[in-house]
Amino acid sequence: MSDIVVDEGPKSTFYTYMAEGDLLYQKGEFVKAIESYSTALILQPDDRNCLVARSKCYVKMGDPENALRDAEESLKEDKEFFKGLLQKAEALYTMGDFEFALVFYHRGHRLRPELQEFRLGIQKSQEAIDNSVGSPSSIKLEHKGDLSFFHKRDEGSDLTAKKCPTAVIRPLKRESCQQNQKTAKMEKTAKQLLGELYSDKEYLEKLLEDKDLVKSRTRGGGRLQDVILNCITYLDTRTNFWRQQKPLYARESDNKLMQQKWNKTRQKPPSDPTCFILKSLEEIDSSLTAGNAEGSLKKAREVLKSVQAWSQEVVPNKNEVLGNLHSCIGNALFDLGKMNKALFSHQIDLDLARQCENPEAMSRALDNVGRVYARIGQFSQAIEAWEEKLPLAHGALEKTWLFHEIGRCYLELNRNVESRDYGIRSLAAADEISDEKWQLNASVLIAQSEMKIGNFKSSVAYFEKALDRAKVLQDDLARDAIQKALREARQHL
Repeated sequence: MSDIVVDEGPKSTFYTYMAEGDLLYQKGEFVKAIESYSTALILQPDDRNCLVARSKCYVKMGDPENALRDAEESLKEDKEFFKGLLQKAEALYTMGDFEFALVFYHRGHRLRPELQEFRLGIQKSQEAIDNSVGSPSSIKLEHKGDLSFFHKRDEGSDLTAKKCPTAVIRPLKRESCQQNQKTAKMEKTAKQLLGELYSDKEYLEKLLEDKDLVKSRTRGGGRLQDVILNCITYLDTRTNFWRQQKPLYARESDNKLMQQKWNKTRQKPPSDPTCFILKSLEEIDSSLTAGNAEGSLKKAREVLKSVQAWSQEVVPNKNEVLGNLHSCIGNALFDLGKMNKALFSHQIDLDLARQCENPEAMSRALDNVGRVYARIGQFSQAIEAWEEKLPLAHGALEKTWLFHEIGRCYLELNRNVESRDYGIRSLAAADEISDEKWQLNASVLIAQSEMKIGNFKSSVAYFEKALDRAKVLQDDLARDAIQKALREARQHL
């Protein structure tokens, strides 16, 4: 089946994609949220709130490098943007750079001392540093034991050799050998823990052997020897930290146990099909959340093939399970950009849900079908799917998003009265839960609809409401865009 060829450009507004990303983030669908934020950034590349929002998703997915990149980009124009400072600190903390994270937590705390996030960040960073490096107060030097050896070192070497019997020397040699073995083992462990950084450590240690080089100074006037020693100390600190987190032997043991369990699962049919299915669905979802759509798709297809071969006695709710797996396959295909195949899988999920008369499964499938249609620009079909989902929606948050998306589709079709009506319903649902961001989005949708209808006075009023929300949210780009639209609307009065 060939995929539909569509324009890859954004089909809606910045605020729609931003709001969609926020909703997906709250639902824990971080991969989809990143996609929405990225599309929003195509429309407004410098929106710092959107960059911070995407950075949060990367942190949740365990990708601190990209999180740090977005956080730094949000600080490009304003180094004192407190949301960017907080997110940069969070990204550095996730990377294990606790010292640098502490710096930015302190910097943000000086700017916004009333925010609890910065205080908690300072506390957790300091604790992490103490746990990995150790507190100086915990180290006590003692002078116990026989120190006479050091007082006799100035005596002649021949005399010392005569006084030391052979029986005493042999244990010392054996102890020295054991110490060498211990040192070699520690170096091997350090090599495993540092990985590619171990070669850098070796290079720095070789630099210290160059007596002329270490005597030189940097452009700033500092001694090069001190710089090299600081770098080596830092690498040793990181080694100790990772050794404390989990010993290598424990990791190897865990890996072997996991491999044994996996081999056993593959060789024998599961004794508990329900447990197998739930665990498989969790793995499929985890892969997709981590951005591994290919792996998620492969696993879902493997499990689907297994479940299809089982009888109804083995899996009493077989159709529900199959529907869930088709939904997972559709979501993976959606992330891979294969919209036609994704739509096919979601429609199978919808058919199975209707056969089972399962409202929750129907709501899920209709939601996904609508998303695919909206993404490829088939707004009438998206409206049809989402309007069928409306009676199945639960909670004001889901309703405000659904009303807004249907209204946005109507606006794209120039059916402005319907667009305005759904915008009003979205605003009412947002007011019910006092969600200022969705109040902003709904107000903008109503204002745009009223503008197209020709009700300029009403359009101005709703743009003013949206402007107030943008100021409260400190969303500067949204404020600027709304002010521009407001000036245009006022010209018609």
